[in-house]
Amino acid sequence: MSSIEVLIEEKDVRNRIKELAAVLSEKYKDGDVLLIGILNGCVFFMTALAQEMSIPVEIDFMAAQSYGASTESSGHVLITKELDRSLKGKNVIIAEDILDTGRTLSLIKEMILDQEPASVEVVALLDKPDRRVNSFQADYVGFKIPNVFAVGWGLDYDQKFRDLTFVGVYKEED
Repeated sequence: MSSIEVLIEEKDVRNRIKELAAVLSEKYKDGDVLLIGILNGCVFFMTALAQEMSIPVEIDFMAAQSYGASTESSGHVLITKELDRSLKGKNVIIAEDILDTGRTLSLIKEMILDQEPASVEVVALLDKPDRRVNSFQADYVGFKIPNVFAVGWGLDYDQKFRDLTFVGVYKEED
């Protein structure tokens, strides 16, 4: 048996995404922007972010895995989809659902920097700093959350609950 309790209401998520989009739109108003989403979790957050931005953005996706059917990160990051275009000279914004251990985003940012973009920044809907295993920090964060297993807004447990319109805490009950 399991349960989900609301951690962040939908209206608060949407308002924070609007704020992040306004800041990013202002910063990059004079340059080309490529939003890179980390599949599958980024889809809801990145879509809402792109829709709220007041500047044109291109999009592309990478995919990485570290959880599988567990509530604990495996500690190993597997890149399962790489980018479809050159990043040379582009302003890149990596959009991620959650910054947890920092392993995935650290590896992906390093891979992107190797392609000589004009700039690289990271925006994460959620940040779980208590779980960090390295010094990686996002440039922009929607919400800092405690060390709970979050679902909704693209975050899942075993591919379920991504479509929740709020951020919830998944709890397994005995």
